[in-house]
This record gives sequence, C-alpha cells and structure tokens, in this order.
Amino acid sequence: MTNPHIAPQPATAARVTLQLTVRNHPGVMSHICGLFARRAFNVDGILCMPLAGGEESRIWLQVLDDQRLQQMISQLEKLEDVLQVCRFDAEMPIFDRVEDLVANQR
Repeated sequence: MTNPHIAPQPATAARVTLQLTVRNHPGVMSHICGLFARRAFNVDGILCMPLAGGEESRIWLQVLDDQRLQQMISQLEKLEDVLQVCRFDAEMPIFDRVEDLVANQR
C-alpha cells in the first residue's frame, strides 16, 4: 500500500549531503527533523557534532536529490537556529565509513 502524500523517489536519484551549522541547544534537531517529516522527505543519514566551544553544532544530512530539495533548503534557512546550509552533490566519505562500521557489527 502506498501513501499518496509521499512523493515517490526516482530509482536513479543521487544522494546529496546537506551541511548545516546550527545553534547548539535542546530541540534544534527536532525542529530540523520535523521540517523533513512534515514534507514527507526522507533523511537517509544524520551525523551531528558540536563545534569548538559547544555554542554551535554541525549537522550533516544525507538525502536523495529530487525536485523538492531546493525548497527544503530554503525552508531550512528560515529556521531560527540554522545559521548556514551548504549543499554537496558528492557523497561525504564519513557516511560510507559509518555504513561500513554498522555492517561490520551485524
């Protein structure tokens, strides 16, 4: 059974990494993930680390590229706690390393 509210992902969609610099406090990740959830946009991978001093964090989101992605980036940039959004069309090697780590623990 398919959900009519979820846009089908093309089989050949490329993975894209979004790098966000955000204010580091409780609730920030919830706001970001909620934005994706409300728009039925799947996140394939999430990494988050505090930056020096702990006032800010860096979040990497791995998503599939589709026609809605630019709108998602615009919506992210409007969130109060999101300071910067960068898009990388090439996959980030760190996601491959984490995937290998998880595969080796099975």
